[in-house]
Amino acid sequence: MSTPSPQRRVLVLAHTGRAEVREVARACVQSLTAHGIAVRLLADEAADLGLADIDGLVETTNPDDVPGEGCELVLVIGGDGSILRAAELTHATSTPLLGVNLGHVGFLAEAEQEDVESTIAAIVARDYTAEDRLTLDVCVLVGKEVRFSTFALNEASVEKAARERMLEVVVEVDGRPLSRWGCDGVVCATPTGSTAYNFSAGGPVVWPEVEALLMVPLSAHALFARPMVVAPTSVLAVEVLSNTEGSGVLWCDGRRTVDLPPGARIEVRRGARPVRLVRLHHAPFTDRLVAKFDLPVEGWRGAAERRRRDNGETDA
Repeated sequence: MSTPSPQRRVLVLAHTGRAEVREVARACVQSLTAHGIAVRLLADEAADLGLADIDGLVETTNPDDVPGEGCELVLVIGGDGSILRAAELTHATSTPLLGVNLGHVGFLAEAEQEDVESTIAAIVARDYTAEDRLTLDVCVLVGKEVRFSTFALNEASVEKAARERMLEVVVEVDGRPLSRWGCDGVVCATPTGSTAYNFSAGGPVVWPEVEALLMVPLSAHALFARPMVVAPTSVLAVEVLSNTEGSGVLWCDGRRTVDLPPGARIEVRRGARPVRLVRLHHAPFTDRLVAKFDLPVEGWRGAAERRRRDNGETDA
């Protein structure tokens, strides 16, 4: 006697504060359940969407109940902020995230609103892959006591708490002091986060396949204050000097925060658990940069056209 196949299940997370997102989310849930795939929703989002159970295929959960457990992927409907929230909710289970962008740039998203039908079709057919993205493990120490620990997919930023005060810090790489900065803050980023806060701060764009950690000062009053790219095995540290007049604050992915008193030490290293992003297409990262930032590439003819020109061939 054959054993019945286990129920397929997808966690759907949506930015339900927007009517447009609610409409797309309802359509996705109805389409998935029509194909016999169970859908899990956060209870408050299910209420916002006004979705009753559909043939026993819609279930609800709460953020504290490990929402990604038992799900083959997470369908995230919203912008990059929604995807970062999804990474936070599912980090313990490493459930792959598939973003449908209804935000602005949507750099972490794989699909746009017009791609919803083909995205659902790919989920149904299991026609997708998942790639691991390097994360950061971040901890805050005051003295020898660990006051706070978390992870980040994009970045951990140490920032001044008061606008009128600079933050006095010493930065360190692999246990060795590098420089002292009076600054607005310091961003420690991943390659995935290189196109987010790091990019705005003047840091380099790093292809996601590159394994590295980034450190970028924010408005540092110092001779040596350049963006740095270090090995993925390195440990970055930022110490808020005890005699600084201003206090600081740590932000991780713009979502999790903790105050930093003078004397606090922030250590950043490669995360033990990556975040997995679903890919539907195998387009080069260069194409993603061009599309997301609307980069001007008019006039580019490509290698094939150049070879034809060099060989004296003409267009028919």
